[in-house]
Parts: sequence; C-alpha cells; structure tokens
Amino acid sequence: MAEKPPSNLITRAKRNSFLSSLNCSSWLSRSTTMETASITTLSLDYNTDRPEMTLGEYGRLVQTMLEFCLTLDDKTKRTESAAHIVDTVGRLNPAMRGQPDFARKVWDHLHVMSKFELDVDGPYPAPQRELLEAKPERVPYPEKSRSHRYYGVILQNLISTVAEMEPSEERQGIEYDIANQMKRAYLSWNKDTVDDAVIFNDLRLLSGGRLGQEGSALSVAKGVVSQNAPLHAKNRKKKPMNSSNFNKRKGGFTRK
Repeated sequence: MAEKPPSNLITRAKRNSFLSSLNCSSWLSRSTTMETASITTLSLDYNTDRPEMTLGEYGRLVQTMLEFCLTLDDKTKRTESAAHIVDTVGRLNPAMRGQPDFARKVWDHLHVMSKFELDVDGPYPAPQRELLEAKPERVPYPEKSRSHRYYGVILQNLISTVAEMEPSEERQGIEYDIANQMKRAYLSWNKDTVDDAVIFNDLRLLSGGRLGQEGSALSVAKGVVSQNAPLHAKNRKKKPMNSSNFNKRKGGFTRK
C-alpha cells in the first residue's frame, strides 16, 4: 500500500494551484478591461469629427434637430418640425423671445444653417441666397494730393468752389476770408511766422491761378497760434513742483 504524502505538502500544492488560478483570472480581467476601454475610446464622438456648423451660436443640439428635419419627406411635417425648432430656440434663450423680430430672425437663420435646402411653408418668405452672399461694391479710395495737407480738404474744396465764381466784390470778400483761414491753418501746424506772400502764393497754386491776388494785409497776426492747434505747437508753462497745489495733491506740507 502506497504511502500518503505528508499533509503539509498537500496543503502547499492546493495553495499554489489556487494562487495560479487567481493570477490567471486577474490577468484575463485586466486584458478584458483594456480591450473594452480601447473600444470605448475609439467609438467616442468628438466635435472635430462632426460636420462643421454654419451658425455655431445656436449649438449642436439645434443643428442636429435641423438635420433631422431635413430628412422628413412630408412638407407638412417638415414645417411642424421647423416650428418646434424655433420654439426650442426661444426656450433655450428666453431673453430673445421678447424681441419683436425674434421669430423672423430664427426662421431666416434656419434657412442659412440648412444651406438654403429647407423647403417649408414658413410664416415668412425665405431669404434669397444671392442677396446674402453678394459682395458689397468696393468703396473708391479718395485720391488726395500730398501737398498742402495742413490746409485741410474742406478748405481746398472751398477754394475750388470759389474759383468757379464770376469775379465780383462778393468773391473778393470770400477770397480774403479764405486767405485768413489758410494763415490760421498754417500757423496751427507751423509754429514759425509766415508772410502773407506765402499764403497768397499757396492760394494761387491751389486755385490754378484764379485766386490769390495780393491786396490788403491779412488780419491774422504773425506768430499767433490758433486755439485749435495741437499741443506740441503751443507753449505751455508747467507749474513748479513746489507749488501749494502740487503738495496738497501729494499729501505734502506747504511752507508758511
């Protein structure tokens, strides 16, 4: 009769078998979890994979509802679905519902978001794609002369208008006023003094020789800077640093 192995050997063998089964099951569970996680990650729906939204202000929910509306074959059902979308937009944005043109604006935006493929019997006419995509006419850039820019465009246009007038006393008076204004403008941007001959010469150049006949002296004094002159053209006296007002602002003490 064969001898039985010691009890401690049997216990050790059972324990090793049990531990090996645990390791195998844990490895299987880990591998299954990793496979499930990888499948779940690959099946996620990212916004970068979705079609681009035309008007992102309405969000992906409204865009998805509109895409479902376009799949309906019945025009009546499409109209009802579009009306529900407009109502949903109002519920999502309660502050917009109080605007008088809220419904009209949302209906127009639905046509734009659907790329003008939405065919419904809406309460408002559908916007025309040609008008929305039309480019505005190019605004012509004004071509102005770089010379005598300190006189200003308005004064140069006034000179051109007065030059078209017939010679008269009224024209001479306006010409004299224009020359005075030219001298003011000159002194506003040029701190140095200027002779009347320079002003009349510029007036002849700007008018094409039709104006600028030297007569009486201009009333604007030499060296006077206009009140509308820029800050760099004026002499401003700075207050001394030890003045009483400066010390009060800085919280200092004044001498008595």
